[in-house]
Amino acid sequence: MRTSRARARLTGRDFVTPDDVKALAHATLVHRLGLRPEAELEGVDVSAVLSSALNSVPVPR
Repeated sequence: MRTSRARARLTGRDFVTPDDVKALAHATLVHRLGLRPEAELEGVDVSAVLSSALNSVPVPR
């Protein structure tokens, strides 16, 4: 949330949009996710899982 607020402020807004959150989610969450050993053996990448999750959630307008 803090990074989203900072991004909003840097772009001249005093409010956070869903696009702010989505734009920074990968950089702030990728190190917090862990995959099951089976997934790692199959070659699944944490970045790919996070990108898939972010892309599957529509941004409300």
